[in-house]
This record gives sequence, C-alpha cells and structure tokens, in this order.
Amino acid sequence: MDRLIADFVHYLDVERGLAKTTQSSYQQDLKEFAAWLKTQQLAEFPSELTVIQDFLQVQTSLKAPSSMSRMISAMRKFYRYLLREELIVQDPMTLVASPKAAQRLPATLSSNEIDRLMAAPNTTKPLGLRDRAIFELMYATGLRVSEVVNLRLDQLHLTLNLLQVTGKGDKERIVPISPQAVDWVQQYLQTARPTLVRQDPPVTVFVNFHGHQLTRQGIWKNLKAYIDALGIEKNVTPHTLRHSFATNLLANGADLRVVQELLGHSDISTTQIYTHLDNSQLVAVYHRAHPRG
Repeated sequence: MDRLIADFVHYLDVERGLAKTTQSSYQQDLKEFAAWLKTQQLAEFPSELTVIQDFLQVQTSLKAPSSMSRMISAMRKFYRYLLREELIVQDPMTLVASPKAAQRLPATLSSNEIDRLMAAPNTTKPLGLRDRAIFELMYATGLRVSEVVNLRLDQLHLTLNLLQVTGKGDKERIVPISPQAVDWVQQYLQTARPTLVRQDPPVTVFVNFHGHQLTRQGIWKNLKAYIDALGIEKNVTPHTLRHSFATNLLANGADLRVVQELLGHSDISTTQIYTHLDNSQLVAVYHRAHPRG
C-alpha cells in the first residue's frame, strides 16, 4: 500500500502538477487510510464501499468537516488513479458524498460598535458628511454596496421615507429608510454633494472627491480606514452593515418574509442565515415569552 501511495503522489507531481502542499496533504490522508486498513487486517486498498464507509465514519468523529472534505478528495483522486492503472475494476468512491461544510455566520457589529462607527466621520468636512450618510443609509436599509453606489437621485423619495432600489437581476424594490438616515442623506445632498460635484454631475447620489460616481472599492476602503482607526478587531466590510441590519431586525421580532423582501433575496433560504441568535438572546426571549420564565 505504501508503494501505491508513493506512485500516486509521483503521478500528482509529474502528470497533474499539483502543489507540493497538496501532494503532502493527500499523502498523509492516504497513509492514515492505509494504517487503519492494517488494523482491520487488510493488506490492500478495498473496493468494497462498506469498508470505506466504516473508515470515514471513524474519521468523521475525529476531524473537522474541512479536513474530511480534503480526505475524501484525496481518496477520490486516488481511487480514480487506481482505476486508471487497472488496479481495480470499479471505483467505490463515486458513491461517497462529501460532508457539508459548516455554514459560517456573517460578521455583525454590536450596537456600541455601530454607534462608534457612525460617530467616526468628521461631518464638518464634505467627505466625512458623505461617509456618515452612507453608513447611516446602509445600516438603516440593508442595501448592498453595489446598490448604494448605483443609487440615483431620482430613486430617492425622502419625504416619504422610501428608496426605490435596483437590485440583482435588475429587480426593483421599495425600501423604507429611517428618519435619522433621511436626515443625514439630506444634509449630504444640501451641503456636501454640491461642494464635491464640479461639472457634469453624475445621476448617482454618492460621489468621490473628484465629483464622480463613488465605487464599491471606495466605500470598502473608507470603511476599513474607520474600523482600523476605531480598533474594532473584526473583519468588517460594507456587507457587514447589511448583515447587522438583517440580524437586528430578526432579533427584534421582524418576520422572515419581510426581511427577505427588504434585502431583495429571491430565495428565503438565503435570508435564513440571519436567524441565528446567541445564547443571551435565547435566554432573554425565553424569560420574556414563557409564562413561567
């Protein structure tokens, strides 16, 4: 078995050109498989699915899903190699499913961190006032950063506290906006934007220092600078404000279908990632809702 593994790794190197780290990882995974087979008094790699399933069941209790995915990938490639070399007549790995990767919850900002971020821009300066308006708008509406940079002046209905948003697939939706966010956007439009726009004004709401349409990269760079200056040690992106918007709505009792509509999700399963609650929230809800809580 050790010789077959060595031949396989040589094949990965010479014919497949896989990275040395990948070769090493696959070799280690297959050696673990071979060592387990020896404990089962098996002297060669089996073609029986049941034997492979027994091994994988043991490994599942020992390894993280990501490590299991890599191990199964190594075994799949190895068995395809054995079939290619006519060392087996059928490949049992075709019947083995990969483990589902653990779904990572999106990062969110706490209420305190949101307050600190909102207070960070110097609103006496045009660019600071613009940034405050952007952050307030994104947190109040859950807009995607692409929707923010493409938001047009004619899509603002601030007297009605509404926005007309063009989302993915050119689908339009109406999104409510809080009075506080309306106030900051109006301040930006009345004070900062006229200062930044010099000639040939764009139809988009938010502009950069040169008076041109602001980009997604521009918002990301500016947000990162504020987060770093505040010393917030989280991987914060413009999407984090969207995550925080959705999480806070659901945590405070908003209907999942309503949040789906506000976010512009075509499939509610995408919205369901925001339904997580931490333990403190669970306890608080229990005590508030249960008659003997």
